[in-house]
Amino acid sequence: MIDNRESGIESQAHSKFKIQNSKLLITGGSGFIGSNFIKFVLLNTANQIINIDSLTYAGNLENLADIADDPRYTFIKADITDKEALQEIGKKYPDIDYIINFAAESHVDRSIIEPNQFVLTNVVGTQNMLNLAIELGVKKYLQVSTDEVYGALGASGKFVETMALEPSSPYSASKASADLLVMAYHKTFQLPVNITRCSNNYGPYQFPEKLIPLMINNARQNKSLPVYGTGMNVRDWIYVDDHCRGILTTLERGRDGEVYNFGGDAEKPNLEIVKLILEKLGKSEELITYVEDRKGHDWRYAIDFSKAKTELGWQPQISFEEGMEKTINWYMDNLDWMENVISGEYERYYGRK
Repeated sequence: MIDNRESGIESQAHSKFKIQNSKLLITGGSGFIGSNFIKFVLLNTANQIINIDSLTYAGNLENLADIADDPRYTFIKADITDKEALQEIGKKYPDIDYIINFAAESHVDRSIIEPNQFVLTNVVGTQNMLNLAIELGVKKYLQVSTDEVYGALGASGKFVETMALEPSSPYSASKASADLLVMAYHKTFQLPVNITRCSNNYGPYQFPEKLIPLMINNARQNKSLPVYGTGMNVRDWIYVDDHCRGILTTLERGRDGEVYNFGGDAEKPNLEIVKLILEKLGKSEELITYVEDRKGHDWRYAIDFSKAKTELGWQPQISFEEGMEKTINWYMDNLDWMENVISGEYERYYGRK
């Protein structure tokens, strides 16, 4: 069973959530947000979870080691691009009630270097999952998307669900394509769907190529902290537990065919994040190194989550200050996890290549 203190996930009363004693199929559940969501569901509901994950570099079974023996949890190694594997899963578990698709290639830098895999996983994989949802006749299919599909903002304004999609990178373009497929399946096949789009997540178990865990890891080792351009690109940050609560709330209360934005109401320039980490760890700002800016680097993201607040009764509960304190403490208390991920030892430990 889950150790709530170890996971960092806040438990809430089962009665808070209406979906109980159902079977949820989660894709990409061994990654950062997916693993946090699985723990959130097991802590706060009486539902069953089937987690399918291909265990690419960012999928880590160590993230779920503390719930691996929970009788409500099942792990299946499978790739959402493999139609035959998904068909077999559908035959074995014909009573799946809900599908939540987290599985995605998500790192922008990697998408610039190797965009093909992003199209394959994020677009073709999503189509395969939509087909499976139709075959199983699920109560709802939920696509976990990103605010990056909207493109970039100037100095003012926020992303709203009705904005046109103007992605800037192969990653965000593949996610926007997936979103369009989801809505097409809703309109053409009457598949009940929701799409959630969220700002930058942070918290436990995030793969250390992302900004916050990368900077924590480099700072603790007195390595340089690479910052793109001037470091003044702005992102809205949300603690992963707030995002998980938003996804489950959407699954329960979201109007069929609707998109919901989730944000942390915490806009911060990247440089401010980096300096905060250095301050918390007692390190010098001299470790900061400014590097050539990323290609197509969006200037600013900001989320208007008023629709989620009005229709779902959702709003972030964890302030940026509290969330960063939790996050930094978690990484510093779990250095073995960090070392295993960086070294690739977690792959060898679970016998995957």
